[in-house]
Amino acid sequence: MTAIMKFDFQNPYPTTRLPVFARNIVSTSHPLAAQAGLRMMQKGGNAVDAAIAAAAAMMICEPVSNGLGSDAFAILWDGKELHGLNSSGHAPAAWTVEHLRGKYGPDASKMPKRGFDSVTVPGAVAGWVALSDRFGKLPFADLLEPAIDIAERGYLMPVVVQQKWAAATPELQHMPGFAESFLPWGRAPEVGELFQFKAAARGLRAIAQTKGSALYGGEIAQAIEQFAAMNGGGITAHDFAAFKPEWVKPIARDYRGYTVHEIPPNGQGIAALMALGILEKFDLAGLPVDGADSQHLQIEAMKLAFADVYRYVAEPAAMEVTPAQMLDDVYLASRAKLIDMKRAQDFGAGNPVKGGTIYLTAADEDGMMISFIQSNYMGFGSGCVEPHFGVSLQNRGHGFSLQPGPNQVAPGKRPFHTIIPGFLTQGGQPVMSFGVMGGNMQPQGHMQTLVRMLDYQQNPQAACDAPRWRFNSGLEINVEQQMNKATLQALSERGHKVDVINDNYQDFGAGQFICRAGDPKREGYVAASDSRRDGLAAGY
Repeated sequence: MTAIMKFDFQNPYPTTRLPVFARNIVSTSHPLAAQAGLRMMQKGGNAVDAAIAAAAAMMICEPVSNGLGSDAFAILWDGKELHGLNSSGHAPAAWTVEHLRGKYGPDASKMPKRGFDSVTVPGAVAGWVALSDRFGKLPFADLLEPAIDIAERGYLMPVVVQQKWAAATPELQHMPGFAESFLPWGRAPEVGELFQFKAAARGLRAIAQTKGSALYGGEIAQAIEQFAAMNGGGITAHDFAAFKPEWVKPIARDYRGYTVHEIPPNGQGIAALMALGILEKFDLAGLPVDGADSQHLQIEAMKLAFADVYRYVAEPAAMEVTPAQMLDDVYLASRAKLIDMKRAQDFGAGNPVKGGTIYLTAADEDGMMISFIQSNYMGFGSGCVEPHFGVSLQNRGHGFSLQPGPNQVAPGKRPFHTIIPGFLTQGGQPVMSFGVMGGNMQPQGHMQTLVRMLDYQQNPQAACDAPRWRFNSGLEINVEQQMNKATLQALSERGHKVDVINDNYQDFGAGQFICRAGDPKREGYVAASDSRRDGLAAGY
């Protein structure tokens, strides 16, 4: 890249973003995607049209996190009621335990992390079509125009995306189709360099012209089947043709006078609801917001929730307990009693029977709000990219197990999922669409930001920018470098194994929030976009 001036793009100073106010608004982790959404609104479209256009653009602008081979979930307020969409794909018909152990050995217990045996059927594009058919106003093909234009003309590489791109390259550079698609000039693009993805433009155009059927059994699916077969994979065009998104009723739990909504399993959104249900037994507002007591309680509540989620959550038909049992108030009260304010603990699962991702959100002046998330899972997903149509395939199959249990792999089964959109209501009316991306950070981010807003009345951007922690396993937590030093010391003294991370972009997720400020036609919305990404909240 030839530059007039040379810069160090690592900013050593904290940057404060301010909330954005507008009657029509889109918040995403890349500015071009937010603009794509606004273009649809200005063309006469609604929040759903904007979200689909932004989601398509995100596949081009942030391919480290999502692509045409992603899954998706959404929670939508249509102006009268709340709807949930589970558009996560299923395992190929060839994925029996016997078949996979025949390839990886009789004692194999885990699914591959990368390659075609981590690729489940992608559901995101089918989710776009389902949302457009039921709630959109504009023709579906119009919604993909901005993404096609960005893919054809290219865009200049932003800072955070470039960091993630470069970090993933050593592991993935030899995966099928990866270098051809994502390593122009034999390397990852540098900050400010022009990246074009003409193959993905071709794929998007075929999807636009066929309203998605090219991917679900048509020419793109057939190309993927052939590409998979060349590289040892068993996914077929028939697997794609068999996929259908599912409309679901969000699960919910009250917290501090509001109701928090999440998509039901096979996703992990229930973890945020369980943690909040545990925290409701404590007077958090009476504790300093950034103090050790408040943070300790939140960490321990999250650990208790994860212990149950990792034990029980799977495809609903395979679960041993129901979400209602896991969210039972008496059960959560019993879990809350296990918290010791003086020491950190490594919790096991209870017994409820007794009792890489992008997130975006859009809202319009007619009151429609959508909370939308799509993901290729780990950075660049499987690493496999069908080269003619630019389909970067997810690695959600890694979430299956080869061992007996709720998440044991089976043909047509959906894996445990990490991506979760969130929504907040009060008295049956919409308050906020929100989400925090980043693997198991997502329910942790939901809980931490909601506590800041509902217990401590911090505005969405402040709650977004505040320092976060991330629970990993056992007693281990990562914390951002900005966290209060006295709090870190106190947490360590209670037994938390604290690892301070100096790179906020890698471990702590990134959120987007749109909150109603009153009547959408008069007071509009207040929105936030996380400073941990290249994002933008934009409106008019």
